[in-house]
Amino acid sequence: MREIIGAYHRCCAEQIARAGGFVAQYLGDGVLAYFGYPQAHEDDAERAVRVGLTLVDAVSRLRVGRDTALQARIGVATGLVVVGDLIGDDARERGVVGETPNLAARLQGLAKPGQVVIAQSTRRLTGGLFEYRDLGRVTLKGLAEPTQAWRVVGASTVESRFEAQHGTALTPLVGREEELELMLRRWQRAKAGDGSVVLVSGEPGIGKSRIIHALVERLGAEPHTRLRLFCSPHHQDAALYPTITQLERAAGFRREDTDEQRLDKLEAGLAQATNDLSEAAPLLAQLLSVPTEGRYPALDLTPQRRKEKTFGVLIARLAGLAARQPVVMVYEDAH
Repeated sequence: MREIIGAYHRCCAEQIARAGGFVAQYLGDGVLAYFGYPQAHEDDAERAVRVGLTLVDAVSRLRVGRDTALQARIGVATGLVVVGDLIGDDARERGVVGETPNLAARLQGLAKPGQVVIAQSTRRLTGGLFEYRDLGRVTLKGLAEPTQAWRVVGASTVESRFEAQHGTALTPLVGREEELELMLRRWQRAKAGDGSVVLVSGEPGIGKSRIIHALVERLGAEPHTRLRLFCSPHHQDAALYPTITQLERAAGFRREDTDEQRLDKLEAGLAQATNDLSEAAPLLAQLLSVPTEGRYPALDLTPQRRKEKTFGVLIARLAGLAARQPVVMVYEDAH
């Protein structure tokens, strides 16, 4: 039992710390973690939900001893709390007082093994970043009123984080006419064959994504190809993560697709940019972890050579798309 609980706790602590969370207490076979304290981030609600999804998967794959399969269930709530040292000067145990930790605990009890259940307050902050199942208003012990609960199914396939978090109700763009006009002038040059790169930089919250959204709206009626790539602080260790997710969206991958269906979709997407799939398809399939056995021979390449050829295919794909019509390619959160 000690080995099992120890492995489980280590798994939880590692994943929570990696996501910027803080393990406050171990409660038997339970773990209490905070996101937003002692260090706050602008996306703490998202971090908590993502690590919840990661944990139910990671815990299920833990193998300690013989025939030991573990399952976790997770509750997440967001709100105001009073926080302080729980026991004397031991800064490792910091207790919270308020409705939020009680709500999270009740939601955890509501969740089935392998599920992540969140409160409405968390759902409001995570917007369209995840796919949800509405559990309706549930009566929870210790809470006077029924509470809206949601089960998180997984990360969504949303293209834009900005749009996922803001929906369609955007305020008017004010005072950015000069910046927007500059980008539109560069777009006119690109359409004439003289490509350009524009860097939009500034402090968080200053409106960079809002300007890009306005540019995309302006280009909506013009014939063009749009490639949007989104870097993520949660995937800094995943090479080419923005490219991989863009290729998956462009191909129209779905969770329920078989390997054969994914390869078919990848080939159909590549056919829009190149007539030669013999090298492009297996290289990008390998990048997307899609098996190609039976359709393409195995790639016998050194890691460096495979990297060079993969970059070459990605550039050729972009050039092939641009040969058909103008392309606007947006990288967000490049930092």
